[in-house]
Amino acid sequence: MSEIALKETEKKHSVPTKKLTPNIGILPAHLQEMSGLLNIILADEAVLYTKVRKSHWNVTGINFHDRHLFLETMYQDIQEYADDVAERVRKLGHHAIGTMKDFLSMTHLLEDTDTSDDLTILTELLNDHETIIRICRESAVIADEKFKDSGTNDFLIGLMQKHEKYAWMLRSMLS
Repeated sequence: MSEIALKETEKKHSVPTKKLTPNIGILPAHLQEMSGLLNIILADEAVLYTKVRKSHWNVTGINFHDRHLFLETMYQDIQEYADDVAERVRKLGHHAIGTMKDFLSMTHLLEDTDTSDDLTILTELLNDHETIIRICRESAVIADEKFKDSGTNDFLIGLMQKHEKYAWMLRSMLS
């Protein structure tokens, strides 16, 4: 997503709180824009969580037990990632989105195909992790260079690395 498209989307999806604006060395407008970007990532995490959970419920085949446990670990981790993103939005003085309508309207991810084919499911999950990696990378650069928000930059780099680990594992499974 281009920086211009991100900027339009981030303003649309930043929900300010009625509390005091954080006085942390970042302009209020920048806090708002960064919160908008984070809410988009939160939507991606929520949709990925749902997709992984569905895959966990419906996995079949000779590798059932291993895949079932792998997917369970993945959705538990993604649930934690989503919570961390929402808390980062709150730290910046804004509200985190939380409705399915918001998640679906903001996500970069597509709902999965209705299949039980193991390779298709794993490929879709790999593509989703890689999409989130690219969004985190681009958003981290914006946080650092445009907003001088080192905290969010560091947070996004850490989140990106967590998704890189799952992308690596999925690529290894598909090899």
